[in-house]
Amino acid sequence: MADLYLKALESERKSLWASCRLKGLAKDTKERMRVAELDELIEAHKLKKTKPAKG
Repeated sequence: MADLYLKALESERKSLWASCRLKGLAKDTKERMRVAELDELIEAHKLKKTKPAKG
């Protein structure tokens, strides 16, 4: 089954990153900080997904 949450995060990151690259935004802008936040959310979600279930 598709992980819609992960796809939404990755889609937002991809579009925001492309916009930042086009505009040449610096690292301290709110858009670039959101990209960094999305990277952390994506990584945390992937780690959570790979943990074996207890039981």
